[in-house]
Amino acid sequence: MARSIPPGRLAAVIDAAVGVFVAHGYRRTQMQDVADVLGLAKGTLYGYAATKEALFAAAIRYGDGLEPLPDTKNLPLPAPATGALAALVAERLAAEVPDLALTKALARKRLPRTPGETEGELSGIVTDLYARLGRNRVAIKLVDRCAPELPELGRVWSDTGRGAQMSGMQAYLDSRQRAGLLALPGPAEIVARTTVEICVLWAVHCRFDPAPLASPSSPDEASIAATLAAMITRSMTPPGDA
Repeated sequence: MARSIPPGRLAAVIDAAVGVFVAHGYRRTQMQDVADVLGLAKGTLYGYAATKEALFAAAIRYGDGLEPLPDTKNLPLPAPATGALAALVAERLAAEVPDLALTKALARKRLPRTPGETEGELSGIVTDLYARLGRNRVAIKLVDRCAPELPELGRVWSDTGRGAQMSGMQAYLDSRQRAGLLALPGPAEIVARTTVEICVLWAVHCRFDPAPLASPSSPDEASIAATLAAMITRSMTPPGDA
């Protein structure tokens, strides 16, 4: 089997699976749907992934390009063991936490001295969060799209992923507001959620929009991140420091 697989075909299978699962969700997606996108016979697709569960797991695991694709001699990919996919997602999310700019800011014993320093700190938190979400956008989109059908994955994203980011952001904003370094435009819980959701929207969901930014002058990743950081920090600058 391995010697009959054309170069690049496995990557194309993963890409097609991502598109179909995002479009249709987990339950409605059939192996035939993915085979149709690729122009393959359904039986040929089973040479890459033994089941739909295996294909979905492969889309989450390899769709972002963070792991090298498996050797073709190990195909077809097997279905994951019970709980293995949720553990994979939780592990990937948890691996990002220690190096998050938000995590480091919360652990810092000395607060910034001025609102200006805080603006720089918050800007760094936003751009860092945007970049990390972007690196994991395929897995995040698949989990978010299929969470209602796969509750185990949904809990991982709501608790370890988005939920943890929101609670951390709220703790950060609360601490800086109490010190007079930020002036939140509303309750910290709402501001924190809005901040995280804006980053998720632009880093993840906009990339799957059927009408994405596609003009020659469309902003790049750095420009988008900088724009979000500027909007968010300026909305919280204390009066007199704008």
